[in-house]
Amino acid sequence: MKRIFVLIISFAFCIPMSAQEWQIVSNSTIEKINPVAYDDNIEMAGKNVAGIIHYAIDSLGGLSVEREIIYPQLKKFIADNDSKWAVYRAYLRADWDDQVNPEIYVNDLRFVPGKLENITIDGSLKFTHVASESGVRLQRTFYPSTEQRLFVESWKLINETDSIIDVQIGATSVVKHAYGKDGEFVYGVKNNGKDVVVLESNASYTFEIQYYAEKEGDESIKLVETFEKRATLLNEIHSKLILKTPNKVLNTLFAFSKVRAAENIFNSKMGIVHSPGGGRYYAGVWANDQAEYSGPFFPYLGLEDGNVAALNAYKRFYQQMKTIPNHDQNLWSSFEMEGDVTCCGGDRGDAAMIAYGALHYLLALGDETIASEYEPMVEWCLEYNHKKLNSEGVVLSDTDEMESRIETGNANLSTSSLYYGALDLAVDFYKNYPLKADRVEELKLRKKNLYSSIESYFGAHVEGLDTYKYFKEHKKLRHWICLPLVVGINNRKEATVEALFDRLWTDNGVHVEKNSDNPRIAEIFWDRGTLYALRGTIVSGEIEQSLEKLVEFSEKRLLGDRVPYVVEAFPEGNMAHLSAESALYCRVFTEGLFGIKPLGFRSFSLTPRLPKEWNTMSLENIQAFGADHSIEINRKNTGLQVVVTCPSKGMKKFFDIREGGSCVVEL
Repeated sequence: MKRIFVLIISFAFCIPMSAQEWQIVSNSTIEKINPVAYDDNIEMAGKNVAGIIHYAIDSLGGLSVEREIIYPQLKKFIADNDSKWAVYRAYLRADWDDQVNPEIYVNDLRFVPGKLENITIDGSLKFTHVASESGVRLQRTFYPSTEQRLFVESWKLINETDSIIDVQIGATSVVKHAYGKDGEFVYGVKNNGKDVVVLESNASYTFEIQYYAEKEGDESIKLVETFEKRATLLNEIHSKLILKTPNKVLNTLFAFSKVRAAENIFNSKMGIVHSPGGGRYYAGVWANDQAEYSGPFFPYLGLEDGNVAALNAYKRFYQQMKTIPNHDQNLWSSFEMEGDVTCCGGDRGDAAMIAYGALHYLLALGDETIASEYEPMVEWCLEYNHKKLNSEGVVLSDTDEMESRIETGNANLSTSSLYYGALDLAVDFYKNYPLKADRVEELKLRKKNLYSSIESYFGAHVEGLDTYKYFKEHKKLRHWICLPLVVGINNRKEATVEALFDRLWTDNGVHVEKNSDNPRIAEIFWDRGTLYALRGTIVSGEIEQSLEKLVEFSEKRLLGDRVPYVVEAFPEGNMAHLSAESALYCRVFTEGLFGIKPLGFRSFSLTPRLPKEWNTMSLENIQAFGADHSIEINRKNTGLQVVVTCPSKGMKKFFDIREGGSCVVEL
């Protein structure tokens, strides 16, 4: 049932409200009513478990479910005929179909659930059936434990008859064993339903099916804590970094994206770490997903686990840097399987990724002690990139984060753009260290020179547009030409926007290289490219067309045929719900629409981009820069009024700026 999704539905600005489409119930809930002929999956995770729930509804409303449960810290022995790559994915995992469902009898007749009435997603996955012929309605809810090696499927039976009924619930008991270096693992499925339940009219009974794994020393399962802790986590996520705009779709997908970004944090030997997920990437860290994408997001959300997980990722890369004092070796791209396995051999521009992400994280975190501790890590990355400049002044790297899936030459636009963005942040970072004034001037000069080199080396006439070639010999438009816009290089803005939104745009956002001569490449899309493109075009001031594309893309992902999160890629990964992409979605707003750019540990610049059709927008309970604060943007006369409030400091500041103007906020 892990299907290739054929994506044929397109959404306009008006949200379809027919029974066949998803609908927004609240900022944290969407619902699909009377679903038929539909299939999808959703990933959810806790610190010791991840579950990908695949579900399909037939033409009569019948539901079938497959459960893919992963236990990231339980590493199995691989088979002697497995490929070398198997060591990277040796997690204990189990697939369970509906054969594990308990047999239930109502008044001595076997219970068959009625057709599906609705699907609800709200941080859990809920299926509600109409009452069966026996008069019993079934509600099923799937959610992960936040702390335990446990995924839960809760069944609620509701007696909708006028009579008392007897319900018999069959036991589910499947026990399996696996082995690894840490010994024996026991895993399986069980339920805690009573053998016999007497239900009064309109009464209900709830029991849980438990998908569990154990190793010696694990505590016993605590089901009450499982539900309560998940609810507590969701409530905390929804209480911080709240987006309010006139568009419900944007507000809701932002809220959903916070959940997906924040839940995918796992225990590991490296400490708690954020990981991509998607059925393949757990309890490990990557220079792009964690250091570049999600790390800079977590200070804004302000969950302690998120900030600690981000720091642990930087720490692991820093540990390797300490073993390379002369910058004569590239960094590993990832530390997988709790850091026990490294990957891969080539330089993807990882040092540029880490520098760009870490500088934003350290400034936004607002902790000067941590920043000082990790300043040598930043310095290592900056020097590594400086030493990799070729004779024409751009950064050499073997490939980029596409990892040689597509040709990138020996110097690509991504690596040089990220290094430029890192230099831009580093100038402000080092201004906070008065004894390093000379370093600031040196970094300014490097930034100026790289700006010129990017223009002379990558600036080109490509497919009829004065935009960027991705590498020296390249002759096609590619998604990553958006990166100069992201880091503030606008020389070729108009043509680049046209390339992204007119030439490369599809029903699923920006394609990697739509007009490639290779048919396989022409069909590829990665949402991270779309999310960077949206952020970059907004930062550059191209707000109206960007908003149109942002709404179109957001409706597709939240309310379309593959919901409720942005995805990794297609066809690779089959549009998996990787976690860091959701952090990138939120950054379209924090760094794009609101234009937040760190300047210091308590200060940032704001360049808000309020769409013409909106009169107001706000971000509430932002946790970055050392204080809980909120930002409200209102249209005022011919300009904008920015209102920044910080209750803990008794602060409320007003800034009147022109459209496209900036202000500096000091908390």
